[in-house]
Amino acid sequence: MPELPEVETTRLGLLPVLGQTVSQVTVRNHGMRWPIPQNLPQTLQGLTLQKLDRRAKYILATMQNAFTSGTLLLHLGMSGRLCLLEQFTPPEKHDHLDIQFSDGRVIRLRDPRRFGAVLWMSDDVNLHPLLAALGPEPLQDTFNATYLHNNMRTRTAAIKTTIMDAHLVVGVGNIYASESLFRARIAPQTPANQLTLKQCERLVVEIKSTLNDALKAGGSSLRDFFGADGNPGYFQQSYFVYGRTGEPCRVCGKPILCARQGQRSTFYCGVCQRLKD
Repeated sequence: MPELPEVETTRLGLLPVLGQTVSQVTVRNHGMRWPIPQNLPQTLQGLTLQKLDRRAKYILATMQNAFTSGTLLLHLGMSGRLCLLEQFTPPEKHDHLDIQFSDGRVIRLRDPRRFGAVLWMSDDVNLHPLLAALGPEPLQDTFNATYLHNNMRTRTAAIKTTIMDAHLVVGVGNIYASESLFRARIAPQTPANQLTLKQCERLVVEIKSTLNDALKAGGSSLRDFFGADGNPGYFQQSYFVYGRTGEPCRVCGKPILCARQGQRSTFYCGVCQRLKD
């Protein structure tokens, strides 16, 4: 599943159509995770793309004209991607939505598994049920050691699954949780409420550092992810632990281990991230 760096990379790749007006919308398949609104082509027709923001793993496209305004919520699901294409680029099998703009370019949603979302919000988008209860963005100042420590005092779940809870902090998915915990030298099985303030300081620093490094590399391309320009990300070439079961740790040389946590694979080094008694 595309995580925060991949979604942000996609958002940046769509910026060239800012200020352009929607000339045509084509929906080939309404059957996504939530159905694409039947009236979306009529709703978007003639609206100008004013802003492209990101909240958690959602891309928020704010559109308006003299008569109406709203925000399109776009989610890539498990295997989706948004491509910025030239006019008349032939659609492929899993291309479900085209938004064509006045300059001829097209934002196209490709989603083989159809777990993505295309939703319209005419009111304040931050009040949408999918966004209203989300935690802070990990790269903003509001996500800091004091916040993390205070909000984990009553959490007995493992720290790995805890930092993947979007109500605590958004955008720290499976890949970047494993990588951040390795960088912070914290065992993923550690109960969240046992982390000290000093450990929280280190973890916050490494979450921010890991995500920023991934952004610079254009995200991670493991299966389906490509940016809006069709280029893959390269952060997977820098992984310390994720997907490296049995390979030598880049720090101590011992084999990387894999365990199941919350129905997800967790990768870690049993030496560098030794679980304290």
